[in-house]
Amino acid sequence: MGVQAKICGVSTPEAVSAALDGGAAFVGFMFFPRSPRNIAPDAAARLAPPIRARGVKVVAVAVDPSDAELDAIVGGLAPDLIQLHGKESPARVREIGRRSGRGLIKVVPVGEAADVAAAGAYEGLVDHLMFETRPPKDAERPGGLGVAFDWTLLAGRRFARPWLLAGGLNPWNVGEAVAASGAPIVDVSSGVERGPGLKDPALITAFLDAVRRA
Repeated sequence: MGVQAKICGVSTPEAVSAALDGGAAFVGFMFFPRSPRNIAPDAAARLAPPIRARGVKVVAVAVDPSDAELDAIVGGLAPDLIQLHGKESPARVREIGRRSGRGLIKVVPVGEAADVAAAGAYEGLVDHLMFETRPPKDAERPGGLGVAFDWTLLAGRRFARPWLLAGGLNPWNVGEAVAASGAPIVDVSSGVERGPGLKDPALITAFLDAVRRA
């Protein structure tokens, strides 16, 4: 199996179609009001049927969700996976897994080599880890900022689950990122947009073409 891809933060039928036609393995919906990619659970649910029909995983992205927010996402969308993009502790991750009954992805922010070690606390609790660029301290959002970290920090690393590389990826650098990191799965959001939250189907296609060649 080659490198897989996740297209994250979709909000239109055109973006969903481009992701599916290009061969994405995961499609993500963002549930975070401060994100330009934010979507309501019922709107995401209307976009999900063709994703499920193609056997592609539906991912709900949340940031430190409360139990009420979690219940609304699960009840409205019934995602295959919940991606936790906040500062959720291992105990909270375990609790979310039990409450939701869904698979989990835990995002680990990386700025230096020591940050990768933090993944160990979550490895036995989730289906996937995601390594994303650590945002600046004054950032209002935890991701989707279009900034890359040093991909070689992950080179040669082995984890119990297939992991995702995120942060600053786009159609022009994803091949280099895979070669440098050894990532089995890549994730893109702002790197396939023509403006904040505005997915460009042509860029999605180009990204997935580049992943296929990686």
